[in-house]
Amino acid sequence: MSKLTITFIFTIFLTTQLFSDMPNPKPYAALGDVIYNNIDSIKKLKDIDSYQLSLSELEKYIADVEKAKDEGYTLENKSSSEAKKAYLKKLRELSKKNDYYLRDVKSKYKLSMKNDNFDVFTQIINSGTIDRVEHKKEIIDYYYLHSDDINSSGLIDEYLEEDAKLKALKDAQRARQKSKKMLQEEKIKRIRAMDLESQKRLEEKLQKDLMSQKLKIRETQKKELSH
Repeated sequence: MSKLTITFIFTIFLTTQLFSDMPNPKPYAALGDVIYNNIDSIKKLKDIDSYQLSLSELEKYIADVEKAKDEGYTLENKSSSEAKKAYLKKLRELSKKNDYYLRDVKSKYKLSMKNDNFDVFTQIINSGTIDRVEHKKEIIDYYYLHSDDINSSGLIDEYLEEDAKLKALKDAQRARQKSKKMLQEEKIKRIRAMDLESQKRLEEKLQKDLMSQKLKIRETQKKELSH
């Protein structure tokens, strides 16, 4: 591979990276943001076996979204009403397809678990098109049932790592609570021991005083009897 070819490929990569890092176009952002923010996840559907038969349709949608995004940037610099109407119409069409892909992948996700299609299951959950918070328990429960057959790389490993950190945090909290409880119990024991010691000393003093009083009474009685 020549230096010129390598430079060209690197330039294309850098341009694509910079483009993807740019904020979404401002015109009709409420509609456009949903489409543009989902496109990276939808691109990953190309690697899922279930979408190989409709790959050309999926690739056309991805190309249409990227083209629309470019048009959105252009609209930020000119305010042609016709151009804006055409852009809004395109966004509405893309929004319907975006919703379709999200519904469809969720349906395939459910079907993959029903049919124990482990490859499709892992491909879908790692695509980012499934809500990771909403489906966490369901995914983890399914993984534990079929852990010998499912590759945990990706989202499942993230879940397991999160749970391990959460468990460690809970264990630390329990240890602190236990330690605090033990300190409180030890303090109560010390207070009770001090109270018992104080009570013992008081009883000893009272007993000593009583004995002293008895001796005095006896001495007095002896003196009186001697007279």
